[in-house]
Amino acid sequence: MKPVTLTTERLVLRPFEPSDAPAVHTACQEPDIPRWTNVPSPYGVADAEQFVGTAVPESWRNDTAYHFAVVTRADGALAGAMGLVSLARLHTPERQAELGYWAAKEQRGRGYTVEAARAVLGWAFRDLGVERMEWHAEAGNEGSRAVARKLGFRMEGTLRAKLVREGTRRDIWIGSLLPSDLPEGPGPYGSGGPSAPDATPYLPYPG
Repeated sequence: MKPVTLTTERLVLRPFEPSDAPAVHTACQEPDIPRWTNVPSPYGVADAEQFVGTAVPESWRNDTAYHFAVVTRADGALAGAMGLVSLARLHTPERQAELGYWAAKEQRGRGYTVEAARAVLGWAFRDLGVERMEWHAEAGNEGSRAVARKLGFRMEGTLRAKLVREGTRRDIWIGSLLPSDLPEGPGPYGSGGPSAPDATPYLPYPG
């Protein structure tokens, strides 16, 4: 995949660049980010440089993850990170991906994560042909779940002992979003609504 850039009313979503390393390093010093994500802890300057300089371009090139830096249009400040991950089933009949994100502490409470996620979701459903988007979070991550709910994800339950962190098995919450869950016509997701004509038919269980 050739990296793309997305824009919203207040944000630019672009691939991370080497110059973003200091801002990423600063953001990841906030304890909630290593607590609820898989970033290293402690998070050093070398970790940030490796992420923006090596991991991100390789993941775009290899179609393993599409990571975006979320920056404000007003002053170019890093508001967070947004990405599609777990892409092994993107180009299979499942047409599935997972949405992941974190927000810089100083930028929280302004709706940036939801605004950025809507742009990524619209792109994923419209241009990448995603038919099922998943959201995963360690059980207890109320902030991430609140964002997912605002985006329209339907909570599907708890996967027991799914996550191994620091030598301990932990539960995760899972939710999903389908193209048909989006409102039709122009809106915050772009052109939402039902799936494309060539989409795999969906036969929900009637029970």
